[in-house]
Amino acid sequence: MNHWFARLLGALALAVCCCAAATPPQPLSRGEDLLKSVHETGKYGGRLVVALRAEPKTLNPVSAVDGPSRDVIGRMVGDLVHINRVSQQSEPALAQSWKVSHDGLHYTLKLRRGIRFSDGHDFTADDVVFSFQVYLDENLHSPQRDLLIVGGKPIAVRKLDSETVSFELAQPYAAAERLFDSVAILPRHILEKPYQEGRFAQMWTLAAAPAEVVGLGPFRLKEYVAGQRLVLERNPYYWKVDANRQRLPYVDEVVFLMVSSEDAQVIRFQAGDTDVLSRVSAENYALLEKDQQARSYQVHDLGPGLEYNFLFFNLNSVLPKDSTTAAKQSWFKDIRFRQAVSSAIDRAGIVKLVYRGRGTPLITHVTPANKFWINSAIAQPVQSLDKSRELLKTAGFSWDSSGTLLDRDQRPVEFTILSSASNAQRTQIATIIQDDLKQLGMRVQVVPLEFRALLDRVFQTHDYDAAVLALGGGDVDPNPQMNVWLSSGSNHLWDLGESKPATPWEEEIDRLMRTQLSTLKVKERKRLYDRVQQLVADNLPLICLVSPNILVAARERIGNFQPAILDHYTLWNADELFFRPDSRH
Repeated sequence: MNHWFARLLGALALAVCCCAAATPPQPLSRGEDLLKSVHETGKYGGRLVVALRAEPKTLNPVSAVDGPSRDVIGRMVGDLVHINRVSQQSEPALAQSWKVSHDGLHYTLKLRRGIRFSDGHDFTADDVVFSFQVYLDENLHSPQRDLLIVGGKPIAVRKLDSETVSFELAQPYAAAERLFDSVAILPRHILEKPYQEGRFAQMWTLAAAPAEVVGLGPFRLKEYVAGQRLVLERNPYYWKVDANRQRLPYVDEVVFLMVSSEDAQVIRFQAGDTDVLSRVSAENYALLEKDQQARSYQVHDLGPGLEYNFLFFNLNSVLPKDSTTAAKQSWFKDIRFRQAVSSAIDRAGIVKLVYRGRGTPLITHVTPANKFWINSAIAQPVQSLDKSRELLKTAGFSWDSSGTLLDRDQRPVEFTILSSASNAQRTQIATIIQDDLKQLGMRVQVVPLEFRALLDRVFQTHDYDAAVLALGGGDVDPNPQMNVWLSSGSNHLWDLGESKPATPWEEEIDRLMRTQLSTLKVKERKRLYDRVQQLVADNLPLICLVSPNILVAARERIGNFQPAILDHYTLWNADELFFRPDSRH
């Protein structure tokens, strides 16, 4: 697609949704307890246009698990306590303040007075109690539910008065206020009846009328055209103001265009059809970097994020009946084998070849972006084939005359690595690993699969030898990683569904993660989590590889643009973004 045609398509796509007048912000009233922004004061107007790789699956924050849905929903909802994506610190949001008891078991949140949902209805403590009731409902399978189970019991939520809510925990939970960031407050007056009638899961689909989708975020739903665009308009009742006491947000609309590939997104951005790129590959970043001055945009390399790519072997005790993996698990379960594989991998080469130098080699799951929690005492990974061969020898492996690696039973060491066919970088990583392990005499085959098929193999059938995947923390705090490192965790990938820890080091990780969860002294939590990282580096249940840099781009005219390493990288402060006077808008 050439630039002229891309620009024409963009103009046609936007022309349809740009006819109606923008919704003006409501005048401020004395009874509103508003939150004041400390950032640059902007001007009203303009449409912020962003591309989505796929269509959202839902507008329901309780059931949303896919990225596009969360991207859209995140601009329409509000939370009690917000994690600032730049400072990474918790700060007041719908709750203007909170108090924690000395034993860490009781949180009391004071809500903002006089604020309203996007349909003008009052927000009160009843909405908070209702919201947590919904998120904790086992029948709705909310992804937030696991985080709201503390000490084996659901968090108890109680209304003290219309502006005060108490939360009671079964055991202390370190940094519990950060939990509130992930829980969007729901409108009781809209959703209570369908919830009581068992229709909640059917609410707020993409077919919902805009007036039915109500939230406390800076924007509200205006229209959705399947396969083309989803448009949000200003929430006229939003509860944040700037230094001049102008009600935010500044922009009239946020338009999400459906653009199916990253390359197509880059073309649309270069043509001026979109204003922000939230994440691009190193290859496209290099392409964008050349033209940034001529086309009046800026690219930003934020350095490593929280995402970590890793290789892992199938250590599951339950395998398909016809699986050939069981015969190989004697290799995979030997720590020396995993250490030999890790030592053979050229992580620096992966950074250079896959990410064009815009990435960081890893030995554990905590990236350099997590400056406080990273265990800096752990040595950085260095490729050493000699070390790999020594480890394999001590584990009873040998080589035949052709250089093929053999196990104790003289069987050649061969296995497959699954990767996502839709992720070129991850498949390239698997191919580099294949080449590295070939130098040890291992016969490795890379098998790209459609992403859903890959996840089905890993999480459901356990029909695989090894795989390359990535996980990313939504927060710098260790607690969101509980489901990965607890042996009972839903993302305990290498051995899912364990009834008890399979090894002493897994048992120790279980104990450390549970202890840090309820430890209120930050220094002691740091010591415990440092030990977790050391156990991961020593035992390699996940052979961590690299963390790609967060690469984004935006028009120069966008004010208050503050990209961050926490998701959403570019739209987290969409309520404060504005277009400078020289913009085309």
